[in-house]
Amino acid sequence: MAGQQDQAPRQLSRGFFSEDVLDVAASLLGATVSHGGVTVRLTEVEAYAGMADPGSHAFRGPTPRTEVMFGVAGRLYVYFTYGMHWCANVVCGPEGEASAVLLRAGEVVAGEDVAATRRARVARRDWARGPARLARTLGLSGEHTGLDVCAADAAVRFTAPVEHVPARRVRTGPRVGVSGAGGDAAAYPWRFWLDGEPTVSAYRPAKPRTRSRSA
Repeated sequence: MAGQQDQAPRQLSRGFFSEDVLDVAASLLGATVSHGGVTVRLTEVEAYAGMADPGSHAFRGPTPRTEVMFGVAGRLYVYFTYGMHWCANVVCGPEGEASAVLLRAGEVVAGEDVAATRRARVARRDWARGPARLARTLGLSGEHTGLDVCAADAAVRFTAPVEHVPARRVRTGPRVGVSGAGGDAAAYPWRFWLDGEPTVSAYRPAKPRTRSRSA
């Protein structure tokens, strides 16, 4: 060959997402996700293990909301929370297990002009710092649930990290805002993040639930 050419970013395959959810979560750090003219390099994610995980939406089995999680790996699960925010997950593991990785935070690495429009009056570091901000920056909402991110013409595309991520940079800890047994830090240290990244979100434990007087 006359000279080397830059290789196109490698799209992550269904085989990648079909692995154990904890392995997928750790391997997604440094990978990129693209949609709607914006690309985000992932710096923080959380793993959820379906019916084996009391912190998962799928813990009690399939519902119309979680049905997509019980399907094949490599599809999006986008849910609405607090009556105002969308959060994006990618389904992982064997079909029927309903495992998924929540995309918690990242750095915008392409499409800054589009991101700036969607995140007006927000500091750049915070454009995708937190799952709701990340979904909004990428332009993701409930209409994107079920999209196949492994298709050749995928509208939402995941690509492998450009540079190898050393294991010493990967940190783990309790998931953010998960109450009950699923919030047990010793049993479920399933939040993964890259050490030293300013875009990683702040840890906040779940607020204890209280019964109303009328209850």
